[in-house]
Amino acid sequence: MTKTIANYTFNGPYSSTGSIEDKSGVYAVLCWKDSKYSVVDVGESSTPKSRLDNHDRKSCWKRECTKGTIYYAIKYTPNLQQAGRKKIEQDIRAKLNVPCGKT
Repeated sequence: MTKTIANYTFNGPYSSTGSIEDKSGVYAVLCWKDSKYSVVDVGESSTPKSRLDNHDRKSCWKRECTKGTIYYAIKYTPNLQQAGRKKIEQDIRAKLNVPCGKT
């Protein structure tokens, strides 16, 4: 299953991080509410599962997804270093109103 976010194809969404691997990529935190997904956060990591499991913005995700369900999506980027992943993250943030986190 895939989800397009700002013209990028992500795997997911998943209801837990259990389906996400610690392989470099860009992650999106989504809120399912009123029969649609909205992006509440986006980031990049060389170990996205671990990053999501220990994220310092979880309280923002919960606040932005009140009365909704949090999901996760991942775009693995095996051929990109951090700068390339960061570019994707910043592009998504520029296209969408992502309430949690900074560029």
